[in-house]
Amino acid sequence: MTALQERKYGQWFRGADVDGDGFITQRDVRMMSERYIAARGAAPDSATARTLTEGMDGFWANVIAPMDQDGDGKIDLREMTEGFRRALTDRARYPEQIEPVTDCFFDLADLNGDGRIDRAEFQQMYDSVAGVPGEDCAAVFAALDRDGSGALDRAEFHQAVAEFFYGDDPDAPANHLFGKFAG
Repeated sequence: MTALQERKYGQWFRGADVDGDGFITQRDVRMMSERYIAARGAAPDSATARTLTEGMDGFWANVIAPMDQDGDGKIDLREMTEGFRRALTDRARYPEQIEPVTDCFFDLADLNGDGRIDRAEFQQMYDSVAGVPGEDCAAVFAALDRDGSGALDRAEFHQAVAEFFYGDDPDAPANHLFGKFAG
């Protein structure tokens, strides 16, 4: 793992640590679910809310919880970084390791279900859910919209996520996918 990847993973960790206590817990993931549900304007007992909650519970169980090395139910930055270091060793494994989670997040951000994430959807989801400031969202979105269509299709979104987790180019636009930081 390179120093750049470690900094990017730290940025991701800060966004996933919703309550800011220095750990990612199932409660943080549940709070993310609640924010996604609120951003979509869905009632807490709706089918949409249940689907989102189930998806995020799966994200906790299959991606985050296995990183808990000491069994305390909390993942600190070291555990998360080591978990990524162990899991993300080969970009060729993206389809099995990250693609299913990325598809879930794409569907969460695609608020109108048209198969594209437009700038407003991107900003709404990242601002309200991940706490990424609006001006950062606009700049990141513009850089990720590689074809200039005004929306991210699923392929562009996958390219950005793969670039974020596996890439080591300090100038890659996806470095800022979860908030701007000094590369």
